[in-house]
Amino acid sequence: MTTPSSSPLGGARGECEPVEASHGLRRVLTFRDLFLFYLVTGFSLRWIATAAAAGPSALVIWVIAALGLFVPLVFTVLELSSRYPEEGGVYVWSKRAFGPFPAFMTGWTYWGSNLPYLPGLLYFAAANALYMFPGGGAASQPLSSNSTYFIIVAMSGLVLAVTLNVVGLNVGKWLNNVGAVASWVPMLFLLVLGILSWSRFGSATPMPARAFVPNTTLKDVIFWSTIAFAFGGVESASTMGEEIEHPRRTIPRAILAAGAIMTVLYLIGTLMVLLAIPKEQISGLQGIMQAIQAMTGRVGVSWLAPIVAAFVSLNAFGGVGGWFAATARLPFVAGIDRFLPPMFGRLHPRWRTPYVALLVQALIAAFFVFIGQAGTSVRGAYDALVSMGIIAYFIPFLFMFAAMIVLQREPAGPDVIRVPGGSTAAIALAALGFVTTAVSIVLACVPADDEPNKMLAVVKVVGSSLALVAIGAVIYLIGRRRSASA
Repeated sequence: MTTPSSSPLGGARGECEPVEASHGLRRVLTFRDLFLFYLVTGFSLRWIATAAAAGPSALVIWVIAALGLFVPLVFTVLELSSRYPEEGGVYVWSKRAFGPFPAFMTGWTYWGSNLPYLPGLLYFAAANALYMFPGGGAASQPLSSNSTYFIIVAMSGLVLAVTLNVVGLNVGKWLNNVGAVASWVPMLFLLVLGILSWSRFGSATPMPARAFVPNTTLKDVIFWSTIAFAFGGVESASTMGEEIEHPRRTIPRAILAAGAIMTVLYLIGTLMVLLAIPKEQISGLQGIMQAIQAMTGRVGVSWLAPIVAAFVSLNAFGGVGGWFAATARLPFVAGIDRFLPPMFGRLHPRWRTPYVALLVQALIAAFFVFIGQAGTSVRGAYDALVSMGIIAYFIPFLFMFAAMIVLQREPAGPDVIRVPGGSTAAIALAALGFVTTAVSIVLACVPADDEPNKMLAVVKVVGSSLALVAIGAVIYLIGRRRSASA
């Protein structure tokens, strides 16, 4: 029997607890579900195209990002999730280390990061779905710059994701699972077609040794934050600790398995795209399908491109469903702690899911679908949504890595998965992750070179991030006053 840990939300949690969680949530996620969940939330085909647009040096930057952020993140999540496996994840860890206000801001910004992130992911799905039409992206070019088309697809995706997750994880998880499996098909075709195309026609992108040296000009550096962002996601399932079977055992196994596969896929995928088309022609929004279309045309199997496009889009929809499932639990837990209105802690009477939190998240994400489009092109809206998501998403990482350092003062039970090397190594890794995260936040504020209205882009990105923090602080103060007067 394992040693239960004390929960700041009340009660004890551990492997000895009953299957029915204390808040009415059921344990429905097995190792297979969690492994696929990590793949669909942590691995995204769109970052492959973003990386490939930087050229062969992106392969080196993937390795740097993995060492600078992914390795510290994995070890931090492994230790903290085994120390405190209860529902809430980053919220709970920050609360243990710093108290209620930092915990609330951690959970609030982590939840808020998905409000622009989900529309951005749906824009990616919409852009690549164009290749499903006869003739591929070229014949569908008018739609590729049509904001109405992107808004309709994004809104449809939000409705699908929230509906499945309100019905329950036992239903919603199938969108996540299918989305994870859907990423394998494009990756398989990228690998096979890339090797075949390279063997017949050579590399479309020149790759001398000097091309692998990362360029430190501002134009090339600003995308580094996106590459670091691509490795996020392994902390996500910890917010659903009470819905995972044997979380102390299942979470570490799933993280390590999915993490290894994600790293390899990013490296292979980036290389294959570079073999297919010159880096100057790669778009971060449609780069994957540009490469697939080019390769299928060269080897005489153009009919495959629409099929692969369907899987690319399905992978993106699965990612939306997975992030909906994870982050909606944070306002649910905060609602239970009475920082948010009590309705956020309400479960659906039939499906026992935090339906209020899910619906509110969907409504605000819908707002970001429209605000991202304001005053810019479809590409500009996509870049702005990505940058908004990066900043808000990395703020909780600052708290999480700092919590890893502070919580080394607490004794670790026999079931805790410690960082090899003990507290000294844990503090060093967490400090590395903290610095990488802080640098990435700064880089995410810099607009792209081809953004027509750079000042507006900065105002939208930085302003929305500051507004999110300010709104969270106000909601916390109101919640505290309400609790004090109750």
